[in-house]
Amino acid sequence: MTTASFTEPARHGSARICRGCWDQMHMPIPIGGPLALPFRALGITRSKMNPDICTICERSFQYVKKQRQITVDATILFADIRGFTDLSERIEAVQLSEIVSLFQDRCAQAIWAHDGIVNKQMGDGLMAIFNFPIVRKDHAGAAILAAQEIQRNCAAALNGLVLEALPGRTLGVGVGIHSGEVQIGEFSSFRSDFTAIGGVVNQAARLESQAAAGEILTSAETAAKAADLAAGAKTRMLVLKGIEQPVQASVLLKR
Repeated sequence: MTTASFTEPARHGSARICRGCWDQMHMPIPIGGPLALPFRALGITRSKMNPDICTICERSFQYVKKQRQITVDATILFADIRGFTDLSERIEAVQLSEIVSLFQDRCAQAIWAHDGIVNKQMGDGLMAIFNFPIVRKDHAGAAILAAQEIQRNCAAALNGLVLEALPGRTLGVGVGIHSGEVQIGEFSSFRSDFTAIGGVVNQAARLESQAAAGEILTSAETAAKAADLAAGAKTRMLVLKGIEQPVQASVLLKR
């Protein structure tokens, strides 16, 4: 079996071996096909963060990296439903859960399609990491492409649900993206699944908070790393909470 067959599955969720374990340890851990059956018996299955990685990546960070935290050049994406709080006061809980489920599913599909992981789900929002544990040298571009797919996939689907409950109302998604060095690892004594922290994560979250429905706000760093995708984008100077100097953001639209 060649390296290409390890790392280039036809579509997300089709990998026969864990792409994270392969990229991080060069270790072929089966997650698909007959060879995966003994591993499933041991509780090693596809991860909910991305079906092309396994639960070893998700829950055994110290085993994979031999340390509690590492520094990685990565891209962080935050997405959130705009108008959700107001909507939650007007419709029933069952309808609200349908909207959240649809949003989370459509976002995850877009993120997985570009080798990102859904690291955190926070009701009507989420956080994704690109370039760990699946390695993508073009991680900034991958995040932008995922964001554009999120906007395409969510707009019509979300508004279709809302129109049934509250005719005349619309929903949209705001996305914020930032690239740079982040600290990834285990930061809790009672949880073994990894996450990312640091200034890059904070700025991505702040950018998302400023994005209007349908907008993708990327930092100058992300735009520079994916110049072809950010070409021609309008720029906006933003004052972000917790950041002393104004931040220049590129305003991207879905394509």
